[in-house]
Amino acid sequence: MKIVIVGGGEVGMHLGRVLSKEKHDTIIVDKDPRIIARINEQLDVLALEGSGTSPDTMKHAGTHNADIVIAVTTSDEVNLITCLLAHRMGAQRTVARISNAEYTKDSGVLGPDAFHVDYVLNPEMVAAQEIVRLIKRSEATDVLEFADGKAQLLGIRLEADSPIINRKLKDLVKDYHHITFRAVAISRGLRTIVPSGNDVFKRGDQVFVMAHSEHIAEMLRLAGKRDKTFDNVMVLGGGKIGSYVASLLQKEVNVKLIESNHDKSLQLADELSDTLVIEGDGTDIDLLATEGIMDMDAFIAVTNDEETNIISCLMAKHLGVMKSIALVEKLDYIPLAGTIGLDVAINKKLSAAHLILKFIRKGVIVSVATLHGVDAEVIEMVVQEKSPVTKKKLSSLQFPDGALIGCVKHNGEVSIPTGETQIFPDDTVVVFTLPGAIKEVEKFFGAR
Repeated sequence: MKIVIVGGGEVGMHLGRVLSKEKHDTIIVDKDPRIIARINEQLDVLALEGSGTSPDTMKHAGTHNADIVIAVTTSDEVNLITCLLAHRMGAQRTVARISNAEYTKDSGVLGPDAFHVDYVLNPEMVAAQEIVRLIKRSEATDVLEFADGKAQLLGIRLEADSPIINRKLKDLVKDYHHITFRAVAISRGLRTIVPSGNDVFKRGDQVFVMAHSEHIAEMLRLAGKRDKTFDNVMVLGGGKIGSYVASLLQKEVNVKLIESNHDKSLQLADELSDTLVIEGDGTDIDLLATEGIMDMDAFIAVTNDEETNIISCLMAKHLGVMKSIALVEKLDYIPLAGTIGLDVAINKKLSAAHLILKFIRKGVIVSVATLHGVDAEVIEMVVQEKSPVTKKKLSSLQFPDGALIGCVKHNGEVSIPTGETQIFPDDTVVVFTLPGAIKEVEKFFGAR
């Protein structure tokens, strides 16, 4: 597949890194020569200096025979014009990263259709929706749904009092046979482990478990967690993400939003009728105490300053808040979140890139997700006719190293597979895979 990416920031770099590993013919266009130099140093893609709004640049990039053009610069206007130009030059599909809600309205004069955009992504809304999912599943560090919501992948951090500490996975499966689950990954420090039966859980591990949705509460109890309902949430930062989070939560929980800018706080107070908007400095411990931070179930820091987000979340944890979620810009901070005391660190650009990858791969692949701080992907795909995986029971197959089947959907029913499981064409499978195994996994479930 030939893919042209316009914008070499973190979203473009992440997309280029993943797509080049999958052997796609990938070109990244950016007008900043420093970014071009960094791409040439770090990625196995073609880097082209220029603008996505320049016909000459896009012609040199081969837009006329591109399968997909992805515009992910920091300018909505540049992204829209890039997609319009790409469409007129002959690109098959276009993707635009758009933050201004006015441009995403289908009925708008300047809506996506006017610019021939096939897929629009709002990074701030994506990040807000991810935060809301984490708030609704209070004890989890990650929550992903698969198989039409019948199965969930749950991330759980193991504390010192967890009953599964120092126990082997195979012993837990035997002792808790009445719970249908599969541990698909362990994040330990900077390592990602695809576990076998002899792997032992340790304090501080972040464990990722696939289970039937109805068994999630039992899985949390097994890990020593309690799936508490959150009633009181404090949000620091009234930017787009903070306002989206408040608007999505305010009908279900009590939300307090702290915004330092006077005019912005007045505007938010008008827009968010069921949210208490407070003007003030969210790093002021006296202000937080006065506004009842010790009575909060969750603290969400989504300002434009990641240091403020991290420090305020650590402060909230020190004051007894059960769950803290910090927005960070640097991807290197994400795997360190647990070690410094944060419950969850999210990155809006990474979340946006994952949804773009899902759009690129749609067809045989139903969805693709990546877990924060884990160098792996979770792929939901439809098994093809004559696929190698349909030939034998799983125990008789040489499954790719670094990959694990989390669940199987057959005739509408979801099961956690065992060695005796037989997979059939048109089944849907959810596979956890390390980067090096992705191509082998796709071949394993595709037709030959």
